Amino acid sequence: MMKNKMKIKKGDTVKVISGKDKGKTGSVIRVIPEAGRIVVENVNIRTKFEKGRTPRQPGQKISAPAPLNVSKVMLMDSNSGKPTRVGYTFLENGTKQRIGKSSGKAV
Repeated sequence: MMKNKMKIKKGDTVKVISGKDKGKTGSVIRVIPEAGRIVVENVNIRTKFEKGRTPRQPGQKISAPAPLNVSKVMLMDSNSGKPTRVGYTFLENGTKQRIGKSSGKAV
């Protein structure tokens, strides 16, 4: 399988721009580049009901964030605090650095 290039990394703060959780912000917990999806804390919460393992043990309700498409989120610019598109620039020493398109500064 070919790995897709993702501009959003684990630990980034993102804002949801579409869907049922529109407007929420959170930190990226996990990135799934093969599927083009990310998991964001407290966003896209799914509830799963589990039966008890024995007849005496009660069932339980488990809530966890589910993956959502990376196109539904925008990276929050650390300088301005607003959502921004992501670009790249090369430094003098040849390393690649992410920049926020709105501010033009490193993210």
